[in-house]
Amino acid sequence: MLKANGIKKIVVVGNMSHMCIDAVTRHSMDLGYATTVIHDACATQDLEFNGVHVPAAQVHAAFMAALRFGYAKLISAKEFTG
Repeated sequence: MLKANGIKKIVVVGNMSHMCIDAVTRHSMDLGYATTVIHDACATQDLEFNGVHVPAAQVHAAFMAALRFGYAKLISAKEFTG
């Protein structure tokens, strides 16, 4: 549907940084779309793995860093609307 309508750029916002945001961003880039994530318009929650508590802010930062590394341009909502 996107290609049929000539869409070439994707802007990603929403919930959860470690789930939908990560998956949609990576897939969008893999499909060849110029992808931007509005990092402060995404959210997540605290996670736990193997007895280690990971606060939401750290989960979010880790996923945003990984996406910025090779999958998307990351900007703030102010930059996007400015």
